[in-house]
Amino acid sequence: MSVAVAPQASAQALSEADVAAAVAAPGRPADAVALDAGRMPAEVLAFEGLKRGDHALDLFTGGGYYGEIMARAVGPQGAVTAWNPTPFVGDEDRQTLAAVHQRSPNFTAIDSAPDAISLPADSFDFAMIHLNYHDTYYTSERAHFRMEPAPFLAAVFQALKPGGTFAVVDHVANPGGDTRAVVQALHRIDPATIRADFERAGFVFEGESNILRNPQDDHTKGVFDPAIRGHTDRVVYRFRKPAR
Repeated sequence: MSVAVAPQASAQALSEADVAAAVAAPGRPADAVALDAGRMPAEVLAFEGLKRGDHALDLFTGGGYYGEIMARAVGPQGAVTAWNPTPFVGDEDRQTLAAVHQRSPNFTAIDSAPDAISLPADSFDFAMIHLNYHDTYYTSERAHFRMEPAPFLAAVFQALKPGGTFAVVDHVANPGGDTRAVVQALHRIDPATIRADFERAGFVFEGESNILRNPQDDHTKGVFDPAIRGHTDRVVYRFRKPAR
């Protein structure tokens, strides 16, 4: 059974109200705002422990949904680096991300080959991967996309500062079965696989929140199925890189 755990106390920790103010501030595109009710970003980021002034990493940023919220929340003394795998970045995506940078100058988008992510060591206080960790097990021959989870996690581990936080949200799969096959078919992942992968990479599990769990989702439908899209059962985890 999952248990909600409060973030560690910190003078700079952002409350749910602090993040909600960043979410509600004008300027975000309507299609991003429309996702807020189902994603609950203020509650998620408050649980994960994002802090004002953090240098944050938004992995698989897509169109910058979480990256823009984090850039507003960390304030001008903080910054967000938003990474995408190059095969999934088109001209429209680059324009969308450039617009995020225009609205939030402390937001910077980068991309690289999925198997060649390179990040500066000990540089980030906070990292997040939202609804995409499963893609480290995904393969698309058409897009020339394939990743291996272990090197990806190793790259993020070395990029986080000692004591840095890694926040994970993903669609829940039923236990059992081959992870790559399940991901390929449903874009879901067993939470036990996430936790095992992260702990194997050296991260320490700190807590789990139930805020995005949905017991009405039986995990048998693909996440893009109209019957469940936007309302999947999602796990919310918080991990930490050990302090030296």
